[in-house]
Amino acid sequence: MPLRAAALCLAVLAPGLARAENPSVVGMRTADEVRGWQSVGKLVLGARGFCTGVLIEPQLVLTAAHCLFDKETGARIPDATISFQAGWRNGRAEAYRGLRRSVAHPDYVYSGAEDLDRVASDLALLELDQPILLPQLAPFATGGRPGMGASVSVVSYAMDRSEVPSIERDCRVMALETEAMVLTCDIDFGSSGAPVFALRETGAEVVSVISAKADYMGRKVALAVPVEEPLARLRSEIGASGGIRATGGVRVISGGGADGGAGRGGAKFITP
Repeated sequence: MPLRAAALCLAVLAPGLARAENPSVVGMRTADEVRGWQSVGKLVLGARGFCTGVLIEPQLVLTAAHCLFDKETGARIPDATISFQAGWRNGRAEAYRGLRRSVAHPDYVYSGAEDLDRVASDLALLELDQPILLPQLAPFATGGRPGMGASVSVVSYAMDRSEVPSIERDCRVMALETEAMVLTCDIDFGSSGAPVFALRETGAEVVSVISAKADYMGRKVALAVPVEEPLARLRSEIGASGGIRATGGVRVISGGGADGGAGRGGAKFITP
């Protein structure tokens, strides 16, 4: 079926949409509600807005590659202007860290050939300037892509709910488009880079990262990047750059960059 999608650059949403509420997306406003999810944080991109990231090792954060680019100029956002606010909620974070370096997936090209394969490499790994070693901020394990029909959950921040993390539970994997996954998650207001979790016997595992939102058969869905294979390449890339040793038929018309920036356009749109 034809697939039509837009990157999660929330500033381009119409004002009426930005104020709408999605009952399946629940804000985690209290300490009890957020317990266990504090290692998801807000990735603040200087004055350019924000995305969502997730701690997968004490000094490594996973997010979407397009979050690292200024959507007006196409230039990389300087690492020195990016910060990770772990467990940000109601005006404060559990931990604040700057970046030592960031690495986008080597196959990701911010401008150039724009198709669904580009979405499938929309992944980045960030090395923090200091590790986060707090017991309530245990890094999440990562795992292999779930199968068709599997249940997943998304934890994210967004422009209209930037002060608390929100969770959408029990989405489903409804299709596989090349290397990307199509999820039933209604992420109209979810940030790029948000982790997608599968609940397994050992606990919640990050299995993919949100890259774009989409229309599929008249239904709002999400496009997500499976992390298992791309993450292995990212770990090699960040090690090679001197960092820590880290243990169909769809076309994109225009590219998006950092999310959540007020007054900035540039969503990416995917059409048949």
